[in-house]
Amino acid sequence: MSGKQRAAARGSDFEAAGRAAKFVLAKAKLRPKIAVVLGSGLGAFAERLADATKVAYEKIPGFPRATAMGHAGKVVVGKLGAVPVAVLQGRVHLYEGHSAREVVFPVRVLRRMGIRSVILTNAAGGIGENVRPGELVLIRDHINLQGVNPLAGANDENWGPRFPDMTYGYSEKYREIARAEAHKLGIELREGVYAAMAGPSYETPAEIRYLKTIGADLVGMSTVAETIAARHAGMNVLGVSCVTNLAAGLGGRPLDHAEVLAVGQRVQDELGKLLSGVIPLMVAADEVAKE
Repeated sequence: MSGKQRAAARGSDFEAAGRAAKFVLAKAKLRPKIAVVLGSGLGAFAERLADATKVAYEKIPGFPRATAMGHAGKVVVGKLGAVPVAVLQGRVHLYEGHSAREVVFPVRVLRRMGIRSVILTNAAGGIGENVRPGELVLIRDHINLQGVNPLAGANDENWGPRFPDMTYGYSEKYREIARAEAHKLGIELREGVYAAMAGPSYETPAEIRYLKTIGADLVGMSTVAETIAARHAGMNVLGVSCVTNLAAGLGGRPLDHAEVLAVGQRVQDELGKLLSGVIPLMVAADEVAKE
């Protein structure tokens, strides 16, 4: 079934996301307060959840399937301490043949589940002078070079306005919480600008020089479309990149996806500690803001 055929079968994304959300919540029983999207090789965090329910993407109505290596393709709903959390073990990408709207459908399902806060993680190539493999980097801002925007086409006001502002794409409040928690844990946590490319080929050395010139510190093939859709729907975003390799032309050797997955697995414990620390603090900050 083509992307257009899947979209026609779904009806409106708002209605389809509602059906998918209802399906997941009926399986899980819990009502998550926050969500985490786990990138390539970073899926182990979901194992930290207690009383977890796992639902395969292919079982969820209208949900796109993840085919990339290192993406398990499951929604996991459970508790991190006292906090109910929804975790997406893996995501879908443009390079898998999905449309931009299909790429962001899982994030929209999270919003229809009642979630307003999401942590987006990814594996990224390092471009900046001080960015090294094996480090975690907070995303301060992004550059969309994927050639598409998930909001293109008719706007559905159920999600948000026609022209959403992206000045605060990545929450300063959440980044402040993450920086403080990282300091407490002894984790070095820099900040940087993430550039999104369509993939699946890695960037050329010339492209990396260009990205560095325009201010990118990190490069990858995900996250940006999800951030746009999340902000459009009124969700607040924390972005965290795991630097798995130096970008093309900077490391002196060809890039290898197996290396990306291997480095991701090595830093999963550090990422897990950081997320376990920041999630309760993010939820508490949101509850204070509501008062």
